[in-house]
Amino acid sequence: MKKGAFLSEISYCDSKFYQSLILYFALLFFPNNLFSQSVENGEQLYKVNCTSCHAIDKKLIGPALAGVNDKYSQEWLIKWIKNSAEMIADGDPQAIAIWEEYNKSPMTSFLHLSDEEIIDILSYIEEAPNLVQVDNSSSVDTAISVVDESSSNYYQLVIFLVLILFVAGLWKVKNMLKVAADEQPKDIVDNLVSYISFYLERTYLVVATIVLLAIGGANAAWNIMTGIGVYQEYAPEQPIKFSHKLHAGENGVDCNYCHSSARHSKHSGIPSANVCMNCHTYINEGPSGTAEIQKIYDAVGFDPKKGQYIEGYEQKPIKWVRIHNLPDLAYFNHSQHVVAGGLECQDCHGPVEEMEVLYQYSELTMGWCINCHRETEVQTADNDYYEEMHKKFLENHPDQKFTVEEIGGLECGKCHY
Repeated sequence: MKKGAFLSEISYCDSKFYQSLILYFALLFFPNNLFSQSVENGEQLYKVNCTSCHAIDKKLIGPALAGVNDKYSQEWLIKWIKNSAEMIADGDPQAIAIWEEYNKSPMTSFLHLSDEEIIDILSYIEEAPNLVQVDNSSSVDTAISVVDESSSNYYQLVIFLVLILFVAGLWKVKNMLKVAADEQPKDIVDNLVSYISFYLERTYLVVATIVLLAIGGANAAWNIMTGIGVYQEYAPEQPIKFSHKLHAGENGVDCNYCHSSARHSKHSGIPSANVCMNCHTYINEGPSGTAEIQKIYDAVGFDPKKGQYIEGYEQKPIKWVRIHNLPDLAYFNHSQHVVAGGLECQDCHGPVEEMEVLYQYSELTMGWCINCHRETEVQTADNDYYEEMHKKFLENHPDQKFTVEEIGGLECGKCHY
């Protein structure tokens, strides 16, 4: 083969190699990341806007959402989510069918959501059945899943740096092959030995090792620092095995019946044993038998066989373990969010009615609170909590919606003393 033809072959192969390499990285990083970001964003939006009425796999106030993408078109779903009342008024047959099936109860309009945000929610709904579910009863499994998630980006970066070194070696080989076109076989052997030495040179190995260790250390330090004070999925063992799924879900007990102070106090409160006795004076046995209910009787001094309290009995408090904790520097008022904000318990605490063992559903971090204040629209209709402020705002902006952020919801003094 002539020198010119040989060099031409090298250049052609070289260009094809780098085109393939660029395509490989594009396919490796971008589509998956974009898709995962879409699903992740959809999950956050779903939790904030949908969980109070919907579940993925079963009917709550509204229908189960699994398979909704197959049943309706994306364009129809976007219109329905934004303003179902308008579609019903326009005579849309599918909208009217849903409205009549659920006793003509209107669905909340979500005009503040963009089309892209709704598409993200639909993407999450489609992928939710395939997502790995965390077992809250096992703190070890939870820790492993967190470590795996936080380490994945680090491993990708390590692979990327190794490939960079590999590409650098191929570049050197290409240059040697160009020179080898006019050289003797002995010189080619010498160049190949030089190529092998390229990977064995201490400088490259030392630099690569230092870079990888530095990146790994920084990644580990970042994960540790950002995880301080975050107890999502925290599910401590309680003195009595109380099932929210049984009480709030299957039996339909309203959250406010037990946590009565949530609507008029800073704290939602832990119900006293006397509240339990309103029902368990007569209900002596549950799905797990009598052992757990007996613990309530032991606390208050009640004889279930006689159906009366034991005279002179010294009552004992039930030592429940608190799950949701905020730092002392943060101020949070339950009544303001529930009464003025119109939030449902599930907006922050998740689908409590589905939890056999109660756990911390949300992050409860500062960023999580701020995002909610930025996205949550202030409900002005029939809300006299901020009557004067709403009145003045609506006089100047009659057709404008506004969020909690726009009424001072991000001011430092609102949440920090």
